[in-house]
Amino acid sequence: MASMERSILVVEDDPAIRLVLRTNLEDEGYRVVEAETGEQALVRMVDDRSDVVLVDLRLPGIQGLDLIRSLRGTSQVPIIIVTAQTDSHDVVAGLEAGADDYVTKPFSPRELVARVRALLRRVERRPAPPGDALTLGELEIDPAARQVRIAGEIVHLTPTEFDLLALLSARPGVVFSREQLLAEVWGWRDGSGQRTVDSHVRGLRRKLGSDLVRTVHGVGYALEASR
Repeated sequence: MASMERSILVVEDDPAIRLVLRTNLEDEGYRVVEAETGEQALVRMVDDRSDVVLVDLRLPGIQGLDLIRSLRGTSQVPIIIVTAQTDSHDVVAGLEAGADDYVTKPFSPRELVARVRALLRRVERRPAPPGDALTLGELEIDPAARQVRIAGEIVHLTPTEFDLLALLSARPGVVFSREQLLAEVWGWRDGSGQRTVDSHVRGLRRKLGSDLVRTVHGVGYALEASR
């Protein structure tokens, strides 16, 4: 059972879905805070500082994507998209806005709880242990401060983007399969969610340069050692 000190903010305008989420999460020992709108969610985060946020993309008022961007602008709180949208563009947009993970409705409560646990385990592993900064050309990765700079200027990465970059940079030139990345960064062992890896790699390329992470077709990704 999870510690009752762990708080989950559920942002969902459908009361039936909120009830399902609340019931399953409370059964696992989490404290659940609810918000029906993005506006309410922003207030709840100020008052409660939840440990994980579950966000529906289709919300009245502030839309889910804008809420994710707003939360990510001020916090590294883990964010999971919970959506009925089957359009991959919406899911990818949510991940690129700063979400760490997603589940689609109808969802398995067991899977959702497992995703929450995996994110919390990752938070407990942060920050990275002190170590020497890695420099690749103008790119500098500081694992102790969890900071990335290009030409001396700080580049703001989401927590998951940093974790992914840190893993790749630990072994420049080594190819990691998507399954390996999912297991090491996200804590998933079933091989699902490979689209999540692709979305976060695109985020790194957009922020740090398109030549940073090399695609090895049919295998996975590697940090370009000769950058």
